[in-house]
Amino acid sequence: MAQQNTQSLKVGMTFMAIIFFVLGFITNFNMALKDQVQTTFDLSATMAQLVNGVFFFAYFCFSLVCGGFIRKIGYKNGVISGLLLVAAGSFLFYPAVAGTPSYALFLTAIFIMATGVVFLQTAANPYVVVLGAPETAPARLTTVQAMNSIATTIAPFLVGLFILTPASLAMGPGAVQMPFVIIGSLVLLIAAGVYLSRLPGIEQSDTGGKKVWQYPQVLLGALGIFCYVGAEVGCSTQIVPYLETGGFSKGEAGRIVAIYWAGGMIGRFLGSFMLSSLSNSRKYLYSSAILLFSFFAGWFIFSSQIVEGRFVFHSQLLHGMIFFGMAIVNFLAMIAGRGNPNVSLGVFGIAGALLAAAAFVLPIPLGMWTLLGVGFFNSIMFPTIFSLGVRDLDPTEMPLASGMINTLIVGGAVVPLAMGWFTDHISVRSALILPVICFAYIAFFGLKGSKIRRRV
Repeated sequence: MAQQNTQSLKVGMTFMAIIFFVLGFITNFNMALKDQVQTTFDLSATMAQLVNGVFFFAYFCFSLVCGGFIRKIGYKNGVISGLLLVAAGSFLFYPAVAGTPSYALFLTAIFIMATGVVFLQTAANPYVVVLGAPETAPARLTTVQAMNSIATTIAPFLVGLFILTPASLAMGPGAVQMPFVIIGSLVLLIAAGVYLSRLPGIEQSDTGGKKVWQYPQVLLGALGIFCYVGAEVGCSTQIVPYLETGGFSKGEAGRIVAIYWAGGMIGRFLGSFMLSSLSNSRKYLYSSAILLFSFFAGWFIFSSQIVEGRFVFHSQLLHGMIFFGMAIVNFLAMIAGRGNPNVSLGVFGIAGALLAAAAFVLPIPLGMWTLLGVGFFNSIMFPTIFSLGVRDLDPTEMPLASGMINTLIVGGAVVPLAMGWFTDHISVRSALILPVICFAYIAFFGLKGSKIRRRV
């Protein structure tokens, strides 16, 4: 029986890893399109941020609704519903850019796709939490978030190579027709796989959830998610205009954004080991392999480009070494956290604030690296904030708590829009003040806010 239960949990975690990969790719593919859309529709920085604003606004509209809905239909059916909505939104991009492109229909397609992502987030995060022991929940969430980070690294890299090129920019939004058709088709296949699979069941009840509002850690954690997603998305979308002020082309800058997300990927793999229950010897062994990989990841992203339809490489070993050095600093920050999620989150929040502040004051050649380095310290934030926010809750309370927390993922709409306003009316650099504030709050939540347990 125990072996069957272990096998069932492995199946559940495997499908969750696939789901998180899909979430990461879709989210970052949309975010990376901001510069393509801005050029095509001749938009201001603020209006172009609607690509992200509409996507993350769906969380505000539907997270609580999805939480209640999932309590009634179950996690598995919630995941399937989300995948079907993602597919529907993907296919809608084709008519949105056919003939005379419509920005309104383009945004509608994003909103429908985002609604599906809300279902997936609301069902998947608590599902991973309850698939094992509560004390290792941050490690499990960080593991599946690492799959998310692989996708978030790939997506802007592909957009930079294939969509933010002069030829593709000249095509306008038509350049994204086939990519979204492919995405929709793959998501339908994954939905069929989930439907046919036997995922482990999680207890459901219509009676749980009403007292969730009384838990301070849930409310403070929701605000932490607002700040985290707002800062993460805001920094990522600010990289291209930031680098353009230093003489980079839009295509070069778009490709370099992948370094930001690669940092998150490396950090999440490191976090999945360092926050786990593995022995110290295994933690350091696996982490060493990830650190070595970081050098090749940094070198590849900086050295590869497409010339006349084919990949070419040039020597950028220095960039690989810089990325490797940043990974080591991130690893040392993990050690400073001593495997404690609260302390680790506090350390990472402080580091994120300092790096964003450094990008604000430093010249582009140095500020570029501190801004890209923020990605490393985003790595464990979402899974750690989420798991600390829902700690001590009953499984029947998880869907509503997840819905509450996911509602404030709307920070990914609010903060970037505000940063777009700063960019339009003050300067590109001035917008970085907002992530500094967000990361400072995250540090507070990790060190103090998440420990508050008195019911309100």
